[in-house]
Amino acid sequence: MSKFSLHCFLFFGIFVSFVINSLFCSCKEEEIKYADAIENRDSLPVLRSIGVSTLISDSGVISYRIIAEEWFMYDKKNPQYWSFEKGLFMEKFNKNMTIEAYLNCDTAYYYTDIRLWELRGRVSVRNSRGETFKTTKLYWNQHKKLIYSDAYMEIKGIDRDLSGYDFYSNEQMTDYEIHSTRGSFPIKEESSKPHPDARVMSEMRDTSNVSNQSDSLKHRVDTLGNHKDTIKTTIPQVNK
Repeated sequence: MSKFSLHCFLFFGIFVSFVINSLFCSCKEEEIKYADAIENRDSLPVLRSIGVSTLISDSGVISYRIIAEEWFMYDKKNPQYWSFEKGLFMEKFNKNMTIEAYLNCDTAYYYTDIRLWELRGRVSVRNSRGETFKTTKLYWNQHKKLIYSDAYMEIKGIDRDLSGYDFYSNEQMTDYEIHSTRGSFPIKEESSKPHPDARVMSEMRDTSNVSNQSDSLKHRVDTLGNHKDTIKTTIPQVNK
């Protein structure tokens, strides 16, 4: 090996050692930084789910399907609740797992401790009879099995349309009442046109019966004429 090659090899080795030592020292001197510990987690959800489609059971039986873009669970809030800020679509199943009703809203909150749903925004519900309910605020108390609202409500029924305030209903929204109402009620047309009584028409067509009725009427007029002289008009005397 020539002296020039030997010098190049030694220079390269020294350079590589210098670079390695520099990197090692810089890594050794650099401090690892950690994020600050979260002391108050009240405002943070314990779970965040994106693109949710899940089944929910009631008393051990699958009863509902929830579809939502976002689902937040807050376990440190008082009271604890679930949040559906970007809308909620829920389907209700019957015993045969057939969809019998659904609801849709812009925002929903579910308070887990008291089993209370609060629906906000454009709230729309369809019950098993095909009736639709539209409002801007609706509460569903699963513990008491009641649905109610003090907001303006529009109901489109099978044979009537209603609107008003102070709405109360059972969970199925089939037995409900609403106050300060107004609406339209169609009048059912008669299945057949009215017609005269056949018995009366038969009697009127009986000429002998008509003749007898005329004779009877003439007899009563003659009797009244014979007794017209006996009719007296009594005028009470007024004492002065």
